[in-house]
Amino acid sequence: MRNTGYFKNKKVTVVGLARSGMCVARLLSGLGAEVWVTESGDNEINRANAAESVSRGLRIELGKHSAEFIQGRDLVVLSPGVPLDAPPVRWARDAQVPVISEIEAGWILCPAPVIAVTGANGKTTVTTLIGEVLAASGRNVFVCGNIGNPFCGEVERIGPHDFVVLEVSSFQLETIERFRPAISVILNLTPNHLDRYKDMDEYIAAKKRIFMNQDEGDYLVLNGDDAVLRDAARETGAQVRFFGIDKGYNPNQSAVMAVGSILGIERNICEGVFRCFKGIEHRMEQVAEIRGVFFINDSKATTADSAVWALKDLHGPIIWIAGGRHKGIDYRVVLRHARGKVKQVIVIGEAGCLIRDVLGTEFPVNEAATLEDAVAVAFGKALPGDCVLLSPMCSSYDMFRDYEERGRVFKKAVLELQKRETSSV
Repeated sequence: MRNTGYFKNKKVTVVGLARSGMCVARLLSGLGAEVWVTESGDNEINRANAAESVSRGLRIELGKHSAEFIQGRDLVVLSPGVPLDAPPVRWARDAQVPVISEIEAGWILCPAPVIAVTGANGKTTVTTLIGEVLAASGRNVFVCGNIGNPFCGEVERIGPHDFVVLEVSSFQLETIERFRPAISVILNLTPNHLDRYKDMDEYIAAKKRIFMNQDEGDYLVLNGDDAVLRDAARETGAQVRFFGIDKGYNPNQSAVMAVGSILGIERNICEGVFRCFKGIEHRMEQVAEIRGVFFINDSKATTADSAVWALKDLHGPIIWIAGGRHKGIDYRVVLRHARGKVKQVIVIGEAGCLIRDVLGTEFPVNEAATLEDAVAVAFGKALPGDCVLLSPMCSSYDMFRDYEERGRVFKKAVLELQKRETSSV
């Protein structure tokens, strides 16, 4: 690591005790910081994390935030997803305590060049593909951030000759100060997180922070088919490379090719990775076939545009499970892509009634109390050749810890259904 003395003897409060919070708390404590952690949620997982943290000498509060954990601190580090109007953030700013994100802490310590990927859709796929292309070209690479392990959970193992490919969200970018990727990638900008941002302009401004510290020695890769991103090229001091839909490549692959070109990676290496790529967990993941009915886990689809991608990709009749926590997006964008494909919609979660009001004008809609119930209802309505698709269009936080847990619950329900159906034959 570099800058290992930066956090020594600093009084640091970490907000959030999930994976990212735990990783940054452990890391900074090991570097000699006095670390406190404040977590508003009190559940079994947080209690287990708290017990481990206390055993390491950290001070923890669960089920609340108190000003005591902010006053007199040198630094506050936010876990992803903590809103800027959360009490610890307001108290810190009132007391003029610096507030940074977990990725900023990781970047301060990281000795390797960072390739950072953001956008409304496709981040995980592109981040994964860039990592696989780097590995195929003989580089040692760490893929982290919103995919896999948190940045601060990997940084101790990263050397100066390695590469880091980092999936970053607008939430994480809100509180960066010096974060400066060697290569930044913005894939697209479509309405998202409008429950957090007052309008699209504020959301776009958060995304553009990814390149705010870059200069002429760095690269910014932008979607040339997006008018807003074409204009963003005038706002950066970095070298700009545009990608678009090239013949034979989809937009995600074109973005990867642009990064590969910057790094001097031969085109045939990228193409070999594309041919062998089997997708990522929770993104159009085929789970099982039960009595001729196919089950697809697309829990990663937390926007309407992501669901459109799924609808375009499937051809058979679809029974669609959707819903979760509303993000302020317009569900009407899916209607023209759903026509002629979707035969039934099953809604779950807080946004279920909103989705029902939009899709119920054209499709039969049922409501389910749980995701497991939704799987059972979907199978009961399915015929051989149908596809049961979980593509929620919403975040998972009303019912699950994250989209990964939601996807695992869906898969477990499907596999248990398969076991019951097999045993009954």
